[in-house]
Amino acid sequence: MPPPSLKARALRLLALREHTRAELHSKLARKLGEDESEADITRALDALEQAGLINEARAAESLLHRRAARFGSARVLRELREQGTPEPLIEQAADTLRATELERARAVWQRKFGIPPGDAQERARQMRFLAARGFSFEVARRAIGSSADDDWQP
Repeated sequence: MPPPSLKARALRLLALREHTRAELHSKLARKLGEDESEADITRALDALEQAGLINEARAAESLLHRRAARFGSARVLRELREQGTPEPLIEQAADTLRATELERARAVWQRKFGIPPGDAQERARQMRFLAARGFSFEVARRAIGSSADDDWQP
C-alpha cells in the first residue's frame, strides 16, 4: 500500500488543529517520500489554501484561544512567530493580549498560589513562576500585589 499523498497528510494535520501554511510546509518537508519534492508540497498547500482549509487568521485565533488563558503575551507571541504567523496578525494578537494581560496573570497566579506571599523569598518564587509563563515583571508584580493596583493598564 502506498503512503498517503501530501494533501492527505496535510488534511490529517489540519483535522487535529489549525496550522499555518509555514507549519504545514515544515511538517510535510520533514517526511518527504522519495518521489516527492518541495514543489509537490507547494502545490498541495496551494490547493488546500484555495479550498479555504488553510487560513492564517484562523490558526492565530486558535492558538490564542488555546494558550492565552495560561500564558503571558511574550510566550503566546513567541509561539505565533514560531508557527509562521504573518506579522500583521501577530500585531493584532499583541493588542488583544495586552488588553487582558493583568487579569490573565491574576487568574494564573490565583490557580497556582491563591494567597499572597509571606516573605520576599516566596514573592520571588511567585514572580519567577509568572515570568516563566511569559508575563512581564511589571504585570507579575501587579498580579501578586494587592487589589489596589486594579486601575493599572499595560
